[in-house]
Amino acid sequence: MTAPIRFPRFFVTSPAPCPYLPGKSERKVFTELRGDSADELNEALGRIGFRRSQTVAYRPSCLDCQACVSVRVVADEFKPSSAQRRALKANDDLVSIECRPWATGEQFELLQKYLAVRHPGGGMTQMEENDFADMVEHTPVSSYVIEYREPGIGAEPGRLVGACLTDFQGDGLSMIYSFYDPEHEDRAGLGNYIILDHIRRAARRGLPYVYLGYWVEGAERMQYKIRYRPLERLGRAGWERVSEDEQRRLISAATAPRSERRGEPLPAKDGNQVEYRLVD
Repeated sequence: MTAPIRFPRFFVTSPAPCPYLPGKSERKVFTELRGDSADELNEALGRIGFRRSQTVAYRPSCLDCQACVSVRVVADEFKPSSAQRRALKANDDLVSIECRPWATGEQFELLQKYLAVRHPGGGMTQMEENDFADMVEHTPVSSYVIEYREPGIGAEPGRLVGACLTDFQGDGLSMIYSFYDPEHEDRAGLGNYIILDHIRRAARRGLPYVYLGYWVEGAERMQYKIRYRPLERLGRAGWERVSEDEQRRLISAATAPRSERRGEPLPAKDGNQVEYRLVD
């Protein structure tokens, strides 16, 4: 009798500068996703904190830091805040379409605009269109690009204002990478809306969770993730609910004035294309 999933081989990347915390270095453990059991392996690894990048599943394995914490929203218990309700109201006329994982020039153009405004100088700004195609299309698991478009005229599709590469798992939706028009004058909260729409999609499908990737306390670009309640985080004892009191404290800290950071480019969010090399 053979096991349904062959135990994967894991490798470790060489240390590199941490993209979230100055003065820190990061290291990742990773394995390849391939074969008929790729979906099952990806889901199993996702439950213990791994993320997917193309055909690789990875998670932080830093020697002196455990700041990266996997978080997920409990979809069927989610209750939007007043700001989140406003984002829903402002954008609920958008037409969302689940597309097969096939990159388009329109998506790439939107991604470039997003990166230029939100992450100037980041590594992904150097991506070419074929790199973007690799990010989207090189997937061995059940993935979609969910597009968000303004209402069209007749049969003509409307303007693309947002998109998200999403993995569909047995216990939820995993948001691999989202991007949107950051300068749309008539649409506030597009990034929030994409997450809120994923929460609704998961709840409609009876899926318990929406995986948001890693949250790092103190990393400014990651703080939006703690605003979705209820939230669970992965610790040494497994997944645990973040208490209301702690989440209120974290949200308050995240919304405090950040004058000392004003004018500096935001660090890249998780989901960047990572180059994996084996260490000897």
